[in-house]
Amino acid sequence: MSERKTLKLVAPDPTAPTGVVKKGRGWAIDEKRLDTLHERAREMKRNPTPAQDALAAALAATDTGGFTFKRQAVIGSAIVAFACKPLMMVFELDGDSETGPTSSRDRSLAEVGYQVLRLPAAEALADPAGAAAQVVAAMRERWHERRQRARSAPRPTRTPDARNR
Repeated sequence: MSERKTLKLVAPDPTAPTGVVKKGRGWAIDEKRLDTLHERAREMKRNPTPAQDALAAALAATDTGGFTFKRQAVIGSAIVAFACKPLMMVFELDGDSETGPTSSRDRSLAEVGYQVLRLPAAEALADPAGAAAQVVAAMRERWHERRQRARSAPRPTRTPDARNR
């Protein structure tokens, strides 16, 4: 007779971000609160500030290397102005609107792996192309950083038997 299989609990990964759990679409947030955040983000997307419009237009006209942005994205319990999720980057415009406590929000975004770049809203209005160039430069730097980290990560060793399967 075969041995009976049972389910086992796996110990949590100590390197995993602490804010991510299986609740509220992956975050430790109540579903009602998350729905409220998404509704507020939709409203903010419908009524953008002039600085957000200027930066969005400049980014649309700029070569971003194939990466796209989501405007007024909800990440955890934060609504960010621009998010590039493949690069795990967030772009905010300071002085644009009341966003609440930015240092704790930036810390929580950094805890789950997002890099936050803040640009003055007045600068984005005065020179949208220059602000977009700063964003693209930060994106290139982040891409190279992530690529280097991936290259330096230890690769799993393959045995000769594994290739023949």
